Amino acid sequence: MKVSIFGSSGFVGEYIVNELIKNNFKPYALIRYGSDSKIKNKQGIKIITGNLDNSTAIEQTIMNTEAVIYNVGIIREFKSEGITFEKLHFNYFKQVVDIAKKLNVNRFILMSANGVKENGTGYQTTKYKAEEYLKNSGLKWTIFRPSLIFGNSTDKQEFCKQLKKDMISLPFPAPLFYSGLFPTKAGSFEMSPIHVKDVSKIFVKALSIKDTIGSTYELGGKNKSWKEIVSLISLACGKNKFFVPAPVWPIKMFASILDRFRFFPISKDQLIMLLEGNVCDSEEIFKLFRIDVPIDFNLESLSYLSKENE
Repeated sequence: MKVSIFGSSGFVGEYIVNELIKNNFKPYALIRYGSDSKIKNKQGIKIITGNLDNSTAIEQTIMNTEAVIYNVGIIREFKSEGITFEKLHFNYFKQVVDIAKKLNVNRFILMSANGVKENGTGYQTTKYKAEEYLKNSGLKWTIFRPSLIFGNSTDKQEFCKQLKKDMISLPFPAPLFYSGLFPTKAGSFEMSPIHVKDVSKIFVKALSIKDTIGSTYELGGKNKSWKEIVSLISLACGKNKFFVPAPVWPIKMFASILDRFRFFPISKDQLIMLLEGNVCDSEEIFKLFRIDVPIDFNLESLSYLSKENE
């Protein structure tokens, strides 16, 4: 099967492409001008050079394929640079869906996110809009909503490596964020980390499982608190980090002013979503996709954070 994929050069996209090739699928990938070097495995992949604002490039990517995977996403927007949630999560996505319909490529898989909602942050709302547009498109769709995705990202952006850079490596205690006035539940909000290898396997297996058509799946591993996550990342980096309760309101205040600049490590929206938590139960989903032993979030699976692997 030939599969067109949008968002192939990023952290998760690279794993999905490799999994497609491993299972004898032929990926057709739209790659931005100047980003060819981000594709490590060029054997077995058809590269179309162009941007998502170019309908001709999108058509060239989708034509002659039998399925589409849309894996484009950002966790922060920089409006002054034209990088916005609305553009990447919805406007470009809508165009890809419309062209897939025009070319009669009916199978469509969307990478969404756990916790999306109609009235949320810009990230959550635009992901929700994309889901709704796909559900009403008439295509044979499947939507995946992963929680925190982790794994070795080599030179690409990934949550744990970013946390190592912005928090663990600094000579300060790690913050246990909390809302309100009292730190009684500081750092207790939870996420369900899932390994990128399991995510990519599920995406590719969905192409061959008809029962996944018209379904939305939340993907996550075992629930872990923010404190547990930061502790494990610290130990994997060879550090024993101290913690300090941190009220989130002053950080939100600074973020609302400074998060438009890349040097500021976190956005206001990211803080809001972080404290909401991000958990799900995927035990039955792993059975459906025959993931017998999901990769746990532990020191072994986080070994890529050690100095030897930098």
